[in-house]
Amino acid sequence: MDKLQDISAPIGRLFLSMIFIFSGFNKITGYAATAGYMESVGVPSILLPLVIALELLGGIAILIGFKARLISLLFVGFNIVSALIFHQFWNDESQMNPFMKNIAMAGGFLMIFAHGPGAYSVDKDPAPRRTTLH
Repeated sequence: MDKLQDISAPIGRLFLSMIFIFSGFNKITGYAATAGYMESVGVPSILLPLVIALELLGGIAILIGFKARLISLLFVGFNIVSALIFHQFWNDESQMNPFMKNIAMAGGFLMIFAHGPGAYSVDKDPAPRRTTLH
């Protein structure tokens, strides 16, 4: 079981981080369009550099397991706020899946916050605590 956990932690971090790393790059290359979209839903576009930094740099930090608990907590908040602002399914039914995707990602980041980045990470706990099922 320990080997499975050691392998699944970095793979899980990869899966969670990919969407943010790619999204951060896309926001850079489509800066004006992203800024316009943010303004159209009432979010000041002056926040876009912070969003890009969190997505790109935070995504890379999660990928390598650097300051993973702190960054994960930031991503929990980011995903919940993003879901509430940009994916209002109560106004548009087609937004239900994107809303739930953001909530699910917040759950994944909560797991990293609670349990740490796991194996093969910069922040690897020198004395990992393994839980056993009873």
